[in-house]
Amino acid sequence: MKRLLVVAAAALSLLAHADTYPTAKPISIVVPFTAGGPTDRVARDLAEALRKPLGGATVVVDNAAGAGGSIGANKVAKAAPDGYTLLLHHIAMATMPTLVRNIPFKVDSDFEYLGMINDVPMTLIGKPALPATNYKDLSTWIGANKGKINLGNAGVGSASHLCGLLFQNAIQVDMTTVPYKGTAPAMTDLIGGQIDLMCDQTTNTTSQIEGKKVHAYAVTTNKRLTTPALKDLPTLQESGLKGFEVTIWHGLYAPKGTPADILAKLNTALKAALKDPDFIKKQEGLGAVVVTDKRVEPAEHKKFVAAEIAKWSPVIKAAGVYAD
Repeated sequence: MKRLLVVAAAALSLLAHADTYPTAKPISIVVPFTAGGPTDRVARDLAEALRKPLGGATVVVDNAAGAGGSIGANKVAKAAPDGYTLLLHHIAMATMPTLVRNIPFKVDSDFEYLGMINDVPMTLIGKPALPATNYKDLSTWIGANKGKINLGNAGVGSASHLCGLLFQNAIQVDMTTVPYKGTAPAMTDLIGGQIDLMCDQTTNTTSQIEGKKVHAYAVTTNKRLTTPALKDLPTLQESGLKGFEVTIWHGLYAPKGTPADILAKLNTALKAALKDPDFIKKQEGLGAVVVTDKRVEPAEHKKFVAAEIAKWSPVIKAAGVYAD
């Protein structure tokens, strides 16, 4: 009897929140990476764009980094399913099941999928002191310096880590991988010359490329980008790495069990945010492409992530890397 009363009280609490949602308290978007990184920038832009379609609700960003992005994801998986704690995550939603040992949640069943946000190309960049100024010269330099090259990334499981794995595999050259606790310190050391190369998202590299603080060699999409600062960069495919394509995507999630009416409100607000001219402009300025296809629907979002899990699992297993 006592258990029934507890369950009934919890149900009434959720219904009360649903009646006042989304203005009863601030909505927290959990970002499972450090502040200042590319995913954090997407989250802060989205938080601003969501406020109006959510009726003026307060939307804040909460950084909970660590363990390949699984700490922040687990925080949301275990949160109250009332719509006030959301997760904004990137491609790691597809790589964590293979990459993270003893992952404390299930990607396919512990979250409600709300829709995709954007697709973000990657750029291959190098320290300013590198003698190579184009990809052809870079290839020659890499060949002459095998065993001496340091390849930085934002941590095991990060987008830059995944791109670096694919790049080494594509050119069949092993490099010394240097993981950092976030994109910002990795970029600082790249600019300072402590590491040689990095493959990172345009959301983090565009301003550095535009300011000529790093060498830019190529983009990872199958077509050249139209962003002014990046439009002259060749693709890695046209540079000779046939079939090389990496795009980092971001999606929005809620805890499993969030009421259907709240999920509907969130999906409607997300669709409105993705059409916000200011949000689109900010994303385009970073080289990101806002999603306009069917992946904005929860079911299609979930189907897409399942396909990405199937794509990345063999790559990670072959590399033999794990985030504990």
